[in-house]
Amino acid sequence: MPLVRLDMIKGRSPAEIQQIMDLTQQAVVHNFEVHPRDRYQIVTQHEPYEISMLDTGLGFERSDQILIISVTSRARSRQAIQKFYAEICDTLAQAQLVKPCDLMVNFTINGDADWSFGFGRAQFLTGEL
Repeated sequence: MPLVRLDMIKGRSPAEIQQIMDLTQQAVVHNFEVHPRDRYQIVTQHEPYEISMLDTGLGFERSDQILIISVTSRARSRQAIQKFYAEICDTLAQAQLVKPCDLMVNFTINGDADWSFGFGRAQFLTGEL
């Protein structure tokens, strides 16, 4: 945990998608100090007409290689979240997987009672985690 959803327009190769997933996980582990096997990722590819990501009036142009990363997690510090945003942007740009203007990241915080990792138990509440 956290749960990471990656939404993108169809057309990337399986190797590119795997690299995006791997680099995202590295940033999660580094910034949120989670175990490397705390890896929960979902990739959804969309037809170009099924996804819209404008600029909220910020004045930059997007390409057809947009990537939206949505993170659902227990509470993290503001500093850790901001470092995550910067690291994932820099890392993906350096790997030439996404331009900084084509990346949007959002963070949703929930609590211990909101997670069950299997067997119908809330492991954060039962003390298993």
